[in-house]
Amino acid sequence: MPSTYAVAGLITRLHDPQYARWVSQIRATGGCRQPIHLRGHVLHIDPATGQRLHRYSTASEPDGILRLPCKTRRATRCPSCAETYRADTYQLIRAGLVGGKGVPASVTAHPCLFVTLTAPSFGTVHTRREKNGTVLPCHARRDAATCPHGTVMSCTARHGAEETCLGEPLCPDCYDYAGSVLFNAMSPELWRRFTEAMRRRVAKNAGLTQRELREQAVISFAKVAEYQRRGVVHFHAVIRVDGSEGPATTPPAWATADLLTDAVQHAASAVAVTVPAVPGEPTRAFHWGTQLDVRQITMTGDLTDQAVAAYIAKYATKAAECVGTLDRRIHPLDDLAALPIRDHARRLIAECLRLGALDELAEFRLIKWANMLGFRGHFSTKSRRYSTTLGKLREARAEHRRGEAVSTGRLPLFDEDTVLVISHWEYAGQGHSIGDALLVRALTGSRPVDPGGRHES
Repeated sequence: MPSTYAVAGLITRLHDPQYARWVSQIRATGGCRQPIHLRGHVLHIDPATGQRLHRYSTASEPDGILRLPCKTRRATRCPSCAETYRADTYQLIRAGLVGGKGVPASVTAHPCLFVTLTAPSFGTVHTRREKNGTVLPCHARRDAATCPHGTVMSCTARHGAEETCLGEPLCPDCYDYAGSVLFNAMSPELWRRFTEAMRRRVAKNAGLTQRELREQAVISFAKVAEYQRRGVVHFHAVIRVDGSEGPATTPPAWATADLLTDAVQHAASAVAVTVPAVPGEPTRAFHWGTQLDVRQITMTGDLTDQAVAAYIAKYATKAAECVGTLDRRIHPLDDLAALPIRDHARRLIAECLRLGALDELAEFRLIKWANMLGFRGHFSTKSRRYSTTLGKLREARAEHRRGEAVSTGRLPLFDEDTVLVISHWEYAGQGHSIGDALLVRALTGSRPVDPGGRHES
């Protein structure tokens, strides 16, 4: 039940003479959980005559502020803004498959693969396996061995899809927690080496040098990182071959899907990243896992352009929450035992803090990224020529909204290139009061909002 304070705030807002304008602001942010509060003004002046063409000030707005969406990509922080990010990513990925957003439709004829690169094993974990629709036992072993810590390495349970034990090791003391977090830290470098090895293999198969390859073809990609329940990342990627000038040019005849598949398979098995020995830990050489999935993207069937774009876009808004960690950075002085997280995640975080304190591993910044279990790369990336950019998609949306404002009379029509714009803005807080949060939930149908807002009066 809402507190008396929350109900009082809700009633006050409903009786506010500017309630309609407040609702307009909320809808303009899409129901953002933690909108940014700005205070300031904008002046549009004709530089030739000095005439003021338009003036906007937050002084006339509810609470004297303008609310803007936080624009986070994280669904756990703001589902509304994350949905916008997901939709933009979907359009970006799909444009590289079927054209649009500045990419010609002829790109559909270019060789294109959907590739999944997984992490190696760091110990046996509880898992859910299915075969022909039947759930199989987790790890049934007739003559299961007993580990040095006294745990029988077998599990005959048929786990449900939402069981909390999924991803947790059968024996935590046998699990290689150090290897897990170091793999996460090194996975961006492992991906970089994979792309280089893939291009070298393509050139070799085509009988070309690296320079000749660049003169004839461009290999583009878009990828996203996904956390597995055990706490390690793997990558899903769209990899495409174009002509020398990108998607607008036809790739050479030798550039086939089979040739690209061979290059991906070779590169995935050939590359490695070595982490030198540190106190308490041996030298480690990290490779991709054995579960490599390479499939050609088609216009029909299960792996269509829409399915691939939707799959990648979905994971672009997620992070490590499926592992049970925190959705915030963790301070080295935090009491890990008191944090509301799974024990498996707690041990991974503790390993990040332990290894991050070593001078030899300082460059990996494991302490800073402890809540990400060591992964410090970008979740969603693409090569320059794959398709459009998120920035261009946002510019197009801003221009559309400006056109709407002009057509409805909220903004006068003038050429911004020939108008002097004078503006002043200052940060005035973030989030909602408890009462406002209840109203936002009712207006947008969103899940309960964590107020946590900071508003400076």
